Amino acid sequence: MKQTRAPIFEAVKKHSNNKIIPFHVPGHKGGGGLPELRDYIGEHLIAIDLTCMPDLDNICSPKGVIHEAEKLAANLYGADHAFFLTNGTTQGIQAMIMSVCAEGDKIILPRNAHKSALGGLILSGALPLYINPEINEEFGISMGITPKKVRETLEHHPDTKGVFLIYPNYYGTASHISEIVEISHSFDVPVLVDEAHGAHLKFNKDLPISSLEAGADLTASSTHKLTGSLTQSSMLFLQKDRISPQKVKKVLNLTQTTSPSYILLSSLDLARKQMAIYGEKLVERAIEISHWIRSQLMVIEGCKIFGEGIVGNPGCHDYDPTKVTLNVQGLGFSGYEVESILREKYRIQVELSDLYNVIFLVSIGDTWENAFHLVGSMKKIALQKTYNGTPRPFPPLPKIPKMIMSPREAFYSPTKVINLENSVGEISAEPIMVYPPGIPLLCPGEIISQEIIDYIGILKSENADLQGPIDQGINKISVLTNCNFLDKMQIT
Repeated sequence: MKQTRAPIFEAVKKHSNNKIIPFHVPGHKGGGGLPELRDYIGEHLIAIDLTCMPDLDNICSPKGVIHEAEKLAANLYGADHAFFLTNGTTQGIQAMIMSVCAEGDKIILPRNAHKSALGGLILSGALPLYINPEINEEFGISMGITPKKVRETLEHHPDTKGVFLIYPNYYGTASHISEIVEISHSFDVPVLVDEAHGAHLKFNKDLPISSLEAGADLTASSTHKLTGSLTQSSMLFLQKDRISPQKVKKVLNLTQTTSPSYILLSSLDLARKQMAIYGEKLVERAIEISHWIRSQLMVIEGCKIFGEGIVGNPGCHDYDPTKVTLNVQGLGFSGYEVESILREKYRIQVELSDLYNVIFLVSIGDTWENAFHLVGSMKKIALQKTYNGTPRPFPPLPKIPKMIMSPREAFYSPTKVINLENSVGEISAEPIMVYPPGIPLLCPGEIISQEIIDYIGILKSENADLQGPIDQGINKISVLTNCNFLDKMQIT
C-alpha cells in the first residue's frame, strides 16, 4: 500500500482550500466565532476543525478517507484491521474488554492495569481474575506477569473469556508476551494488550517485540504518546479470527463520538505516514539519546538507573530503554520531591514520579539540547542531597484486597459516604488510584483494609496525585450501605 499518502489530511486540506461556506457545525465557522483562539493557534489549524461530511467520511461507518487511512495503518503495523480512536487508548481498552466479555464472564488481568480497564469491567460486567505482577524490591515498582501464573489461572478457570496484558508497562518492562500468547491460544482464549507505551516498538529490532508481532488478538496503542499524533488520538488493532471486527466496531460505536475531531484524525494519519517513511531512523535517534542520558545519570552519586540488568528476572523478559527510570532514594528525596524541583527550578516536567523514582520519557520528539539540560539539572539537584548513608525507607505496596462482588455490581449498589479512617471492613463503591500511572490500590467491590488506609496516608503526605473518590482530599470514601464485611464475619 502507498504509505506516503495521508488520506484524511489530504481531504481536510482540500476541503479547507476550497473555501466552502459553512452553514453547518461547528459553530465557530472556521474560527470566526472564536477569534482569540484562531489568532493564537492559527487559521490553518482551526479551519480543519470540521465535522463529518461526504468528502470527509464518517467515523461510525467509514467508507471513504477514514476507511482508507485505517487500512494503511493496519498494513503498516501488521494487523488485519485498524480503528482510529479520538477518545484515547482508554476507549480502546474498554472496547477490547467489552468485545470479549459479557456480564459475569471472567477475564484475567494484572492488578497494575490502568484505571480504564476498571471502566471496562464496570461497563461489561466482567469478573476480574487478578494476577499479581512481579515486584522489583530495589526500585519499588511492579513489572510484568509471568507465563506460569497465566497458565495456572487458565487451568483453574478454563471458562475465561480473555487475557488482558500491559505491554510494556509504564516503567518499560515487558512480559514474555510470545509465551503468554501461545499459552492463552492453547486454551482458545484471546489476548488483549494495553500497548499504550509501545507504539514505537515495531520500528527497532533492539526494542521488545511488538504485541501484534507476538500474535496478540487485540492491541490498543497510544499513537500520541510515542509516535507523534496529538493527545487523545490512538489506534486499536485487530488480527486473526478469534474476535469479529464487526463486533469490535459495534462496541466502539457505543462510546465513539459522532463528532470526531478531524484535527486528531489528521494527526493519526500523518503520524502513521511519518513512521512508515522515517520511523526506523526516528526511533533509533530516540534510543541513542536515551542511552546517553542513562549513561550520564547512572554515575551520579546517590542515583540508580533501572535498566537492562533486570532482563531475565521474573516479569521482565525484555526492556524498553526509552523509559529512563531514575531511583532517587540515595539523594534523600522522594520521586515526588524531585519532580517538583525539576518543574519549579529547571522547567522540566517528568513523565511520572512515585515514592522512589522519576521517569523521563524519551521519544521521537526529543532533542540533544533538552537531554543536556536534563542531565545538567539532575547533577545540580544531586549536590543538594540529604543522603546520610541510609536509603529513605518506604513500605511495600499493600496486598490486593479481597473482592466480594463485581466492580459493576458495586458501582450500581446503594452507597453511603464515611470517613476513610473509619472504613476498615467496608466494601468500597469507588476506586482509589495513584495517577500517573492510574493503577488502583482499591477497586469497587473490594474490602477496605487498614493496610490500604495507612498506605494512602503515606502517599498523601508525599503529595502524590490520588484519584478516584468523589472527595478529592481522599478523606472520605463511598462504601456500600449495610455491607461491613468484618461485621458479617463476626456474625457467621
